[in-house]
Amino acid sequence: MVNSFSARRVGRRITAFLAAAALFVFPLAGCDRGSHPEQLGTHAPMFALNDGEHAVDLNKLHGHVVVLNFWASWCAPCVEELPSLEELQRDLPQVQIVAVSTDDDAAAYERFLKQHSVSLLTVRDAEQRSNAMYGTFRYPETYVIDKNGMIRRKFIGPQEWTSPEIVSYLKKLAS
Repeated sequence: MVNSFSARRVGRRITAFLAAAALFVFPLAGCDRGSHPEQLGTHAPMFALNDGEHAVDLNKLHGHVVVLNFWASWCAPCVEELPSLEELQRDLPQVQIVAVSTDDDAAAYERFLKQHSVSLLTVRDAEQRSNAMYGTFRYPETYVIDKNGMIRRKFIGPQEWTSPEIVSYLKKLAS
């Protein structure tokens, strides 16, 4: 009986500890994923990338509205939103879409671009330095950067980029 009682006490303590830890850890894990990420209204981190095939320099896009999309070819939600990003770029050429792939396999990345006829300004960041600057490690995550280089919106997960709400918002920023 004593062993059973002790086991229950230890079990309760472990459960209480895990519950307390969850209250502390889960808010941190969701940090910057709330309805108002702390990055909004701050200067977007600038970076330049060249993967040997493609290059992008955010500094050179100053004065343009930029939709900065972090994605990976193995990410199903990223693949899901790709057609609407392509359509958005065709419909709103005054908005520059920059798609940064975090693929570490260059051949898989290139194959993906060809198979899906990707025409967006896309560059591969195998070292994942650019997305780390934004605190992004789950894909897709997208930032809207205004003409002055300020982060105005953050989208988490796949979006329908041609929705009237998003298109209207981007047109206002670009005008």
